[in-house]
Amino acid sequence: MSKAIQAVRGMNDLLPEAVERWQLVETTARDVLHAYGYREIRLPVLEKSELFTRSIGGQTDIVEKEMYSFEDRNGESLTLRPEGTAGCVRAGIENGFLHNQIQRLWYAGPMFRHERPQKGRYRQFHQIGVEAFGIDSPDLDAELILMCVRLWKSLGLEGLTLELNSLGSPESRAAYRAKLTRYLAAHRAELDEDSLRRLEKNPMRILDSKHPGMQQVIAGAPNLRDHLDIGSRDHFDRLGDHLKESGVAYRINPQLVRGLDYYTRTVFEWTTDRLGAQSAVCAGGRYDGLVEQLGGRAAPAAGFAIGMERLVGLLALQHPSPSSGAPEAYLVLLGKLAERQGLPLAERLRNAGLRIEYNCGGGELKAQLKRADRSGARFALMLGDEEMRDKTVTVKDMRGQEIQVSVHQDVLIDFLNERTGRRMKA
Repeated sequence: MSKAIQAVRGMNDLLPEAVERWQLVETTARDVLHAYGYREIRLPVLEKSELFTRSIGGQTDIVEKEMYSFEDRNGESLTLRPEGTAGCVRAGIENGFLHNQIQRLWYAGPMFRHERPQKGRYRQFHQIGVEAFGIDSPDLDAELILMCVRLWKSLGLEGLTLELNSLGSPESRAAYRAKLTRYLAAHRAELDEDSLRRLEKNPMRILDSKHPGMQQVIAGAPNLRDHLDIGSRDHFDRLGDHLKESGVAYRINPQLVRGLDYYTRTVFEWTTDRLGAQSAVCAGGRYDGLVEQLGGRAAPAAGFAIGMERLVGLLALQHPSPSSGAPEAYLVLLGKLAERQGLPLAERLRNAGLRIEYNCGGGELKAQLKRADRSGARFALMLGDEEMRDKTVTVKDMRGQEIQVSVHQDVLIDFLNERTGRRMKA
């Protein structure tokens, strides 16, 4: 026997039990986003590699080490998207819906990065991304954060902390970067291997290092907030005022710099201490220069991305028993006549809004009841010769203490309505 083929490392199957929780998050997120006027856009998984080198930055870890890139048959370099913002901006420029317009968009789907797989960090991972274009004021930044607050509340999640920082304008950041580089170069002997690699190419990413030996160096580094331009400082202060007025607690984190080059001014993360090393559940900020950088006319923009694996993991920890997607009833069929007339009955019940699993392939009563139990159904609906003659169904409660009862088919929907507590149409 040949060896069974396994999934690619870091690319995982989502089994039905997990998918139910994912669907709960997706449905809740969609409802929240629609409540704020955001519309869904669906984007390609594959883009030209140049899109990411120009947007994310050619000297970032993502572009240098993590992208899944290859040449197609025409010799063009293509990349599986490592994030969604660049593709959304490309779509806006290409389809002409960004210039002098306000757009509120969201998307969801898989992203790909060739990282070392660990819990909460995979090579194929999933995001819900939110992007807003055409608004440069800090009330938009505040609204994005409030959307997150509403989503956490809707899912019943606790223990998420908002961290904020401002990266300033490109000009003020360039001046700060030069000063930071001089400081870090003076402490070269104390830098770890990763930080040495970043020193010349992307020194601000060193501030985000989690290496224990780097923390003293980072603590002594120049503070970016002390080097903000006046406009960025005012923007950040007004954002703080909006959040305070809305009752949103936050912590200013001067080491929060994000790993993508396109961010300007506001950056934020929602973090938790309940998921181990991968603490960031949601992250985003403002990227006012990206549209022009990718060939469009200048347009302010801001957004965020939610890591689905981490958000679902947090939900599983805090609410380990989500609502089940199991059928509400399993139809047990005994005899040829029941098998023939069982399908129309199952369709009637489904038309009334019930989730019904129909026994296919025959079998004795004991075997069918075992299948009914494995399905997770609340009720087994047994249909045999006697029931066919009397136009009844024998209802067995598989999860409760009710005695097995005979119910006429004409009132079966009402009976199940009452037992399940659902409002269904007949």
